[in-house]
Amino acid sequence: MGLRNESELMIGHGISEFYSIQDAKPDESGLIECVVVGLADTIVFPRTVTPLFVRDDMDIRAIQAAQDRQETVIGVLLRDPEAEDITLENVYPIATEMALGRLMHLPEGDTTVLAQGRRRVELVELREQDGILRARARPLNEAVEPQRDVTAMRRAVLNLFQRCVELNPDLPEEAYIYALNIEEPSWLADLLASSLNLSADERLHALQTGDAFERLRWISGILGREVEMLELEEKIQSQVRQEIDQTQREYYLREQMRAIQHELGEMDVFQQDLQDLRRRIAETPFPDEVREKAEKELARLAMIPPMAPEVGIVRSYLDWLLDLPWTATSEDNLDLAHAARVLDEEHFGLRKAKDRILEHMAVRQLAPDKMRSPILCFVGPPGTGKTSMGKSIARALGREFVRVSLGGVRDEAEIRGHRRTYIGALPGRIIQTMRRAGTINPVFMLDEIDKLGMDFRGDPAAALLEVLDPEQNASFSDHYLDVGYDLSQVLFITTANVIDPIPPALLDRMEVIEFPGYTEDEKISIARRFLIPRQLEQHGLEAKGIRFDTGALQLIIREYTYEAGVRNLEREIAKVCRKLARRLAEKRHFPKRITAESLDKFLGPPQIISPLAEERDEIGVATGLAWTEAGGDLMAIEVTLLPGKGMLMLTGQLGEVMQESAQTALSYVRSRAARFGIDPEEFERLDIHVHLPEGAIPKDGPSAGITLATAMISAMLQRRVRRDVAMTGEITLRGNVLPVGGLREKILTAHRLGVKKVLLPKRNEKDLAELPPRRKLRGLELVLVSHMDEVLEHALLDADVPGRDSSATS
Repeated sequence: MGLRNESELMIGHGISEFYSIQDAKPDESGLIECVVVGLADTIVFPRTVTPLFVRDDMDIRAIQAAQDRQETVIGVLLRDPEAEDITLENVYPIATEMALGRLMHLPEGDTTVLAQGRRRVELVELREQDGILRARARPLNEAVEPQRDVTAMRRAVLNLFQRCVELNPDLPEEAYIYALNIEEPSWLADLLASSLNLSADERLHALQTGDAFERLRWISGILGREVEMLELEEKIQSQVRQEIDQTQREYYLREQMRAIQHELGEMDVFQQDLQDLRRRIAETPFPDEVREKAEKELARLAMIPPMAPEVGIVRSYLDWLLDLPWTATSEDNLDLAHAARVLDEEHFGLRKAKDRILEHMAVRQLAPDKMRSPILCFVGPPGTGKTSMGKSIARALGREFVRVSLGGVRDEAEIRGHRRTYIGALPGRIIQTMRRAGTINPVFMLDEIDKLGMDFRGDPAAALLEVLDPEQNASFSDHYLDVGYDLSQVLFITTANVIDPIPPALLDRMEVIEFPGYTEDEKISIARRFLIPRQLEQHGLEAKGIRFDTGALQLIIREYTYEAGVRNLEREIAKVCRKLARRLAEKRHFPKRITAESLDKFLGPPQIISPLAEERDEIGVATGLAWTEAGGDLMAIEVTLLPGKGMLMLTGQLGEVMQESAQTALSYVRSRAARFGIDPEEFERLDIHVHLPEGAIPKDGPSAGITLATAMISAMLQRRVRRDVAMTGEITLRGNVLPVGGLREKILTAHRLGVKKVLLPKRNEKDLAELPPRRKLRGLELVLVSHMDEVLEHALLDADVPGRDSSATS
């Protein structure tokens, strides 16, 4: 918006050469005839002066002819500036009669001339005469009778134009004064159209609108739009000026403060902060790469204005570098006797884990600089002491202990951190925990590593590959730090309940140490040494002489808890202590000896019904041994024969592996039917229904193979199965017995529940070394078998019942 660069001037600026040229006089038909000058992109309004660039030689000849005759010309607007010929179809109907000044030749070779617009004309005819194009046109009458609406429109337009002049520095105040003195609406509209910076289409519209009042109304809309834009620009510029003024003010005050502090021998807070960071970086024993990075970031911080948002990001990064331990270590206590004493004081049993730590300490004594820190993985059921063992190891070694729970972690950035390009970026949990440890050789426990998840944000288990690989963790890369960090001296210990969910590549980097479930005797010993004293102390009963009988502890273990660890056992002991504490607080009598008989007064009726061996020898019922996370369990397998078509029905929520074991057992029985004296046609006439009680509990695994085969053969031969015999083992189609897992828990459960004989796979003989001393298994006979013939020899009684009874209906 503003005056055009072509310096359009109002009439009266004193251009004398235009005054001598008179307007063309109309003939009898009201038409005038003038020389034609083609205008490509310039619009000349009446009563304005505009410089024109002459297009070609024809226009020059036309202009010279008009000047020689002291005549006006008609400037026609071309629809297509590239057209060679000018015709009525090629021009706009409304043109401008104008007077021309002297031709002026510019140094660049162009020719220009000043044109003064006189009036609008409507083209009627174009013709060429003596090589010059001439036009006949009808002058338009633009006079408007003075009316109230015209006066009101003129005032409104002038008010808007005044506002434009006030807001736009490019419009001189004289423009408004000149407009204020124009009474004719047509002249006022043309003046404003020439003064405003309109687009080419808008200028064309203004010229082609012959009705003066309509043109003035249109100019009013243009002015309203321009005023809105100017006010918005003014608002934005005002805000920018305020911000700049505030910034300049703060800068000025800060410079004054700096000068005053300089005179007083002081430094400003930001400079003091920089000096402190510079001193800390110089004093911190960084690796060369990290020192270079820290100094580079410090130099960058010094160049940033104190109020810039990047200051906090860079400062936080430097704080992380400075707060991390780079060389600080804990001195290891390699006294094996002290370590063994600490481990035994805090944990009962767990021989494998204790021996592994003592072996590590022994090697550290002999070759302190050659051995890498082991990566241990404690695997076992909940409550078996995995996490607390890590704390004891740290205490035995004299190291710091830190722990990170990985349960539910699904984002790789939780391990490696976020890059600093993100708002609120932080290092991963590994680096955060190392800062909390304060040393580079803590005992670092990664708890619940089997609970790691994975989603679209990455795989945290894959990020742990570098952390738990001794070949790589000497230069662990965290996305936030962007420099290597040495984790090679950290003693990593991971924990898991089961190893199946752990990716093979991650599992391969760890040394697995199993934490088996505790036996009943071990639980009683743990309760007496650790749980009962701790609960008596926590409940204020340590000086009251309260003691638990062995029978009471056995009853709690068997009928109030069902677990491999001791967490629920401790909860039940705490429950008894709370009730005793309440009686003591109420000044009531309380027993100092907790017996099995009095236990229901404190804990209520038993919560767990222990599985029992069968009460009598039966046909088609064999006792198997199962492993669960809570320990071993007895499992009765029932087989019934029904009239049918040789189908095998399986119930009891059996998994795929157990279903396949049942099919294998049946195939074995059918293949040996002749040897067992079974009529092969019976398999076609009978349906075999196999059921495992407690159908709400899922069951799976191959270890029930020989039990399934024994129950089927018992039903087919009508021979009873010994109720005091339990068995476990996988069966093949040839009747071979293959090894299974969970042997320790299974045998201990069989002994606890009164089983006299346990049949085990011969190839599991090596696992018997993990069992308690034989004196603790008194009354239990362990029989190693390698084929089903041996299993049947020990499990089946002689056929002393003629015919089939109700348990084996045919």
